[in-house]
Amino acid sequence: MTEIAFPFRLDSRGRTAGADADKHIEHLVAQVLFTAPGERVNRPAFGSGLMQLAFAPLGDELAAAVQFQVQGALQQWLGNRIQVQAVDVQTDDTTLQIAVRYAIKGQAQPRLVHFSRSF
Repeated sequence: MTEIAFPFRLDSRGRTAGADADKHIEHLVAQVLFTAPGERVNRPAFGSGLMQLAFAPLGDELAAAVQFQVQGALQQWLGNRIQVQAVDVQTDDTTLQIAVRYAIKGQAQPRLVHFSRSF
């Protein structure tokens, strides 16, 4: 079954673009990370609050806070679909890099997805 792609767009035929199940889970991870709590009307607690840390000074403390927030949000919102194995957060002068390693429940193969945000 094909899921709706994120972000929503049209494909070359003018239809709603789709994504396979694995890509759809990756899109869900991105949605959890980059949605601010209060942004969704019917799910005001949905999201990780990651973007609220945009003006915090980059460093080890921020990396630890991001790791904690991301892991908790993924377990809360996608815990029935994925098993989070690791969240690795790296910071430098202007960039926050997040690597999430997870396995889709019912599948043994781990997946790794990277996100990077410049501030």
